[in-house]
Amino acid sequence: MRIFSLIPILFASYVLADEPSRAVPEAFTGLNYTKSATTKNAMVSAANPHAVNAALAMLKQGGTATDAVIAAQLMLTLVEPQSSGIGGGAFILDYNAESKQLKSYDGRETAPLAASPSLFLDKDGKPVKWIDAVVGGRSVGTPGVLRMLSDLHIKRGNLAWAKLFEPTIELAERGFIVSPRLASLVKMEMNPGLKKLSPAKEYFYPNGVAIKEGQLLKNKEYANTLRRIAKNGVSEFYNGQTAKDIVNAVQTSSIAPGLLSLKDLNSYKSKERDPVCVTYDAQDTFDICSMGPPSSGGITVLQILKMLEAVDFKGQAIDSAETIHKYTQAAKLAFADRDRYIADSDFVSVPVTEMLDEKYLLERVKLIKDDTDLGIAKAGQFNASSFASNVSIEQPNTSHISIVDQFGNAISMTTSIEMGFGSTVMTNGFLLNNQLTDFSLKPESNGKQIANRVEAGKRPRSSMTPVIVFKDGEVFAVLGSPGGSRIINYVGYALLGLLEYGLDMKTVVEMPRVSNRNGYTSLENRPSMHNIKIELEKKGHKVKLLNLTSGIHGVLKSKEGWQGAADPRREGTAEGF
Repeated sequence: MRIFSLIPILFASYVLADEPSRAVPEAFTGLNYTKSATTKNAMVSAANPHAVNAALAMLKQGGTATDAVIAAQLMLTLVEPQSSGIGGGAFILDYNAESKQLKSYDGRETAPLAASPSLFLDKDGKPVKWIDAVVGGRSVGTPGVLRMLSDLHIKRGNLAWAKLFEPTIELAERGFIVSPRLASLVKMEMNPGLKKLSPAKEYFYPNGVAIKEGQLLKNKEYANTLRRIAKNGVSEFYNGQTAKDIVNAVQTSSIAPGLLSLKDLNSYKSKERDPVCVTYDAQDTFDICSMGPPSSGGITVLQILKMLEAVDFKGQAIDSAETIHKYTQAAKLAFADRDRYIADSDFVSVPVTEMLDEKYLLERVKLIKDDTDLGIAKAGQFNASSFASNVSIEQPNTSHISIVDQFGNAISMTTSIEMGFGSTVMTNGFLLNNQLTDFSLKPESNGKQIANRVEAGKRPRSSMTPVIVFKDGEVFAVLGSPGGSRIINYVGYALLGLLEYGLDMKTVVEMPRVSNRNGYTSLENRPSMHNIKIELEKKGHKVKLLNLTSGIHGVLKSKEGWQGAADPRREGTAEGF
């Protein structure tokens, strides 16, 4: 196995196989439908049509993928506020076609400098209930996405910074039509803080009534905020009036006031980190790259796939009981390692090389039996760390953007404010994250420290898994998904379909979802999965049929050009030019 940083990647020619090598799985027939497109020059796939249009507008004006992704994120803050925003954090994989380099960037939130491992403990030293930890200022980490995007723009942008803000400022001023998903999430009160904290409750429940699908919703305060940031640069957000307003909102929250300070915002830095990559041999040889710590997604997905590389899938459809059994067993083993060892590598020693070592993974895959479920898998043993295992609760309200521009550059960005509507602390027209609940609420277990415990300035572990796949040194696929810790399973299973089964992106985003996080097996509640449930239960699986609302947005190289597809379970589109 080859683990490398892709600096540089050499180009070579590539043509996608004409036909899938396995039977095509059942298509999704949910409320939404897949938007897919194929173009020669550039492609954008994201969670809302307004975001896609904003990104394309930048590309058509000569902008790069960097310009496009910034415009898309600003727009998602407005039209998909439940999932991501400038009050949150993100991870980016950025491929530079000219230098043939892949780099990854960490815009994850940080814990306040005044925070300690006891942040979420009550007066008796016991962890508070998770839902009580979520709402209010205590859960807010230093937002990182705007700093990261600004740093990347300086290096990789073509257009003026202010130009990127124009589509969102205009739409925020004149108003956008409330989408079915946004309306339903507000109506169902999925986040209990949204109806309790001002000014969020006035924005989402004007006159005490939930916003409705089809309603025109304006956000002039957000438009004014963007004007200041467009004019004054990102320093407005981290050092200016906006920074002061963020700190005031957090510290004076009527529910669980927080510790975030001006010093936290003034000193925040995004980080360039080494991507994690492996070579995967299937029908062809692929190089799969993702985000390293503090994200757990990349390492865990790569572990799953490298274990499955040794498995024979011949004659087994991707949505067969045999394949799903093998996939979920590999996922269990990988999640066991994830839950013990992965955290912010600036604070703990994460055994990345050991976890991706080919000999280690070949030994792990021997634990998988054809006819028997593993039960609860145990983590491997590494000398680098001796931590207690921890499973933090991550909510599926994230977003993903995949872009390939007309210059051959590619960006895969996963972005989040964590729980739907974040902490529900709102200021300047945008919501603030509750990412500090991605830490373990308790700092130790059975006398051992938990790697992902709260520490001052630390970045909480994430499951966000932006991916770029290369074949013969060229970009082959760009993808990622929301979904909390199930992101790992959604992305891993999609990659299995793309690489092992030769499926196209549209088929991959439509096929049934499968998940196992070292516990029960989740199957998407669709007709074809009912018999699969019975077959898996015969192997000892505990199975639940659930509505698995992934949001895979991807771009794939085909012989016709770039094929983009957006997950039908959400409201996204894929468009190019």
